[in-house]
Amino acid sequence: MEQNQQSVESNIGLNECPLPVSTRSKAKVFLWKAAGVFCVALAILGAILPLLPTTVFLIMATGCFAKSSPRMQKKLLNNKTFGPLIHEWQQHRSIPRKAKRIALLTIVLSIAWSSYLLQNILLSLLVILLVMGPFIFLWRLPESK
Repeated sequence: MEQNQQSVESNIGLNECPLPVSTRSKAKVFLWKAAGVFCVALAILGAILPLLPTTVFLIMATGCFAKSSPRMQKKLLNNKTFGPLIHEWQQHRSIPRKAKRIALLTIVLSIAWSSYLLQNILLSLLVILLVMGPFIFLWRLPESK
């Protein structure tokens, strides 16, 4: 019995959901798909705006599409700009050095710009406290080559 479970688990790739989409309720599939599209939209905004991360939302979108739309998931994974970032995260839980540096620099510049605009020490400290968690998380992530 354990061998059957192990063989089933080994046949399931990182990108696949163990249940086919057709066996899930249509409402759940719709909600997962909507969440995936929403995450892609946030990722696009994150590519434009310095305050939103891009890679995190793409990883979330990939997970949502894995549960709702294998076609949309493959489309996202085959994207020549974002696909390699997602593959790297799925396989090694790492991000490219360049992406890490850009993300950390963007956080620092956003804090500096926010502090300049706010001109209030307490509000500036609040901004710093709010971004400390994501900054430390990114700082500690391993870098891929």
